[in-house]
Amino acid sequence: MTTPHPATELSADEARRIALRAQGFLGTPDRRAGVRGVLRHLGAVQLDTISVLARSHELIPYARLGAVGRKTVEDAYWKDTHAFEYWSHAACILPIEEWPHFAFRRRAYRNRPQWNHDLPEGTYEQVVKQLRTEGPLTATDLGGAKKTSEWWDWSGTKVAVERALMYGEVVCVERRGWKRVYDLAERAVPAGLLHDELDDAECLRRLVRLAGRSLGVGTRADIADYHRLKGEQVDAVIADSGLVPVTVEGWGKPAWADPAALETPPRGRHRTTLLSPFDSLIWERARTERIFGFTHRLEAYVPKPKRVYGYFAMPVLAGGRLVGRVDPAREGRTLVAKQVTLDGPKAVPAVAQALLEAATWVDCTDVRVERVDAPELREPLNRELARTLA
Repeated sequence: MTTPHPATELSADEARRIALRAQGFLGTPDRRAGVRGVLRHLGAVQLDTISVLARSHELIPYARLGAVGRKTVEDAYWKDTHAFEYWSHAACILPIEEWPHFAFRRRAYRNRPQWNHDLPEGTYEQVVKQLRTEGPLTATDLGGAKKTSEWWDWSGTKVAVERALMYGEVVCVERRGWKRVYDLAERAVPAGLLHDELDDAECLRRLVRLAGRSLGVGTRADIADYHRLKGEQVDAVIADSGLVPVTVEGWGKPAWADPAALETPPRGRHRTTLLSPFDSLIWERARTERIFGFTHRLEAYVPKPKRVYGYFAMPVLAGGRLVGRVDPAREGRTLVAKQVTLDGPKAVPAVAQALLEAATWVDCTDVRVERVDAPELREPLNRELARTLA
């Protein structure tokens, strides 16, 4: 692919601030639009089974808006067919108006020649029939999700309903106790959106444009990663996506930006908060290192003796920088910082602020610090917490 000559040069600091504003961390948050506004602004909110302070899809709006009630979050996603769940960056909640733009992925699944799970004959048709007459239903309602206690050992029913979800015949209309609740797409998706009429190129142009808008500025790899596109898919449509080529100081690779993001300098209040490891600000490790000089890795699936920062270490964002990490837990009404990593003494007030706000959000009245990687910062952090709690 031939890259057009970039018309704009950005400093590393400008690119960082554009990225922060695009992700909702710089400037005044749109509280009137609320959680639904956050979802539409980001284009995708990742789901994950891990729940420490809260599940990741709850942490995403919290990080941008502050204390948002958990029921408010769930209602914003699932009530009135505002969103649907599908495979984007991973399993994600997506704005319902983007349903037509995932037609390329539904077609790819329908044409997939091989699957990891066998589908017993007639099971698919039976699941669709049962949903038509009895839905919405969970996999358990449909006859059981597993054959054995092994997490990967799906029943024929679960295989069938998940296949139907990938094909787009079935959608997840909510999560109930973390179980997917399935219904037929023809009932759950508004009629004007329920089609696969857009060709692959149009779908990809839209998703590349959305990724660029949500990132503010990004490389080819950044843009591809946002909705898990292939590099060549990005290459095929980026010239017609509406994004504009730019160069960014120190990036070493061509980049593209949302033209709207270049119109006004990013200014305003910086958010101080704990970030979910699944937050779209830090999805792509190479991008996070490039923009923030910060190495981010989820260690939940790393054997405990090999963990460096903790099971669910949450980066701390303050002043537009990533200034530390907290591995949290809860014991009754106490938020426990099992392990805290600080980027020097100047990070202490910000980390204390982030801990206290998170504690309030999850109805904790106290914060206890167990370990600080720099032992000399343990007492300053405790003093800052005590001063604010008092």
